[in-house]
Amino acid sequence: MKDQLMEMLESRKDEMIEIRRHLHENPELSFKEEKTAQYILDFYKGKDVEIQSNVGNGYGIVVTIKGGKSGKNIGLRADFDALPIVEEADVPFKSKNEGVMHACGHDGHTAYLLVLADCLIQLKDEIPGTIKIIHQHAEEVPPGGAKSIVESGILDDLDHVFGIHLLPLGPAGLVGYHAGFSFNGRAYMKLKVQGRGGHGSSPHLANDAIVAGAHFVTAAQTIISRRLSPFENGVITIGSFDGKGTFNVIKDSVELEGDIRYMTDETKEKIEHEIKRLAKGLEEEFGVTCELTYENDYPPLYNDPEISEKVAEYLKNANDKDIKEVKEFPPMAPSEDFAYYAKKFPSCFFYIACTPKGEKDPYFNHHPKFDIDEDALLVAAKAVGHVVCGFYELS
Repeated sequence: MKDQLMEMLESRKDEMIEIRRHLHENPELSFKEEKTAQYILDFYKGKDVEIQSNVGNGYGIVVTIKGGKSGKNIGLRADFDALPIVEEADVPFKSKNEGVMHACGHDGHTAYLLVLADCLIQLKDEIPGTIKIIHQHAEEVPPGGAKSIVESGILDDLDHVFGIHLLPLGPAGLVGYHAGFSFNGRAYMKLKVQGRGGHGSSPHLANDAIVAGAHFVTAAQTIISRRLSPFENGVITIGSFDGKGTFNVIKDSVELEGDIRYMTDETKEKIEHEIKRLAKGLEEEFGVTCELTYENDYPPLYNDPEISEKVAEYLKNANDKDIKEVKEFPPMAPSEDFAYYAKKFPSCFFYIACTPKGEKDPYFNHHPKFDIDEDALLVAAKAVGHVVCGFYELS
C-alpha cells in the first residue's frame, strides 16, 4: 500500500499546488473562515467518509475515514486560518482580500492534507483502524480552535494525533522534528495603573501613573533574569504602553499589554506568580491601584518522546527521493495550539522545510513577504503518509 500511496501523491502534486494557490488568493481571518470551510466541505462531497462541520467554537471540520480492518485510531491535523497582514510577496496568486494574508503556511497545510486524505479514502480498505482528518479553524487567535475541538469529545477515541508545520528552515526535502517540549506556551497580560493626574509643575499634588508603569516594565524583566533558572526559557515582552498625553500634564492612568512565553508548565506558573506579585507591589510602592488581566493562552507543545522517535524512524527509513534529510531541531520559540491535542493524546508535531529556491535569508512565517517552495507540499504529504504507513505497519 505504501508504494501505491506515494505514487498517488506524486501524481497529484500539481493539484496540491493549485489548491494552495486558491486558498492563498482567498484568505480569511480566524473565526471568520466561512468560505474556506465551505471549500473544504465541497472537496469531500460524494466521498465515502463521515463529515462533521462547525466542530468546536467555529468552522472546524472532522472527516472520519473508517478503515477496512479494526485497529488503532489516529488523527491528522491541518489549520486553515490566515493573518491580518498586508501581503508584499511578489506572487501571481497574491491575496485578493486586502489586509489578510496566508503568511504562516496554513494554505499549504490544508492543500497537502486534502489530497493525502483523498488518497487514504481510496485506500481505506487496507487501513487497520480509523483516521480522523482534523481541518482546524482559528489557530492564530486565542482561545484558538484546537482546545474546543478536543473538548467537543469528537476525538476521544483517538490514540495519537500527528501534524506538521511549513517552516523556512532549509530547502524542500528536509524534515525536522523534536522530542519533548518543542514549542513555547504563551500568555497575555494587560495592566491598568490608576494614579492621580495633575499639573507637570506640581508632582507632589499628583501621583504619576507613567512613573509607576515604567517601573513595572523594567521590574518585569528581572523575572526572567533573576527569578528563573539560567536553564529555563522565558520571555516577557511589553508590546504596548498607552501613556499618550500632554507634555505638561501628569497622567491619571496608563495601560500596558504584554506577551509572555515559556517552554514548560513550571516556568509558566513561576512567571504568572511573579507578575501578579509585582503588580501588587506596585500598589504599595507607588500608592497606585492596579487592575491586572492575565490569561494563559496556549500551553507548551510537548511531543511524546516515544512517538516522536517512531516518526523520525519512519521518515529516516522511508527511502523516498523527495525526503532528502531528516534532522532533529532544537525547540521552537513560537506557540502552537496543536499543544492541546498533544496534552490529551501522545502526539508528534514536526516540521517541513520550505525555503524558496535561491533564497539564502528567507522571510520567516508571519512576514508580509513570506513564501514557500511549493515542492514542500508533496514532501509534507509524503512525510505524513509515511508516518501513517509506519504506524499501521503497512508496506
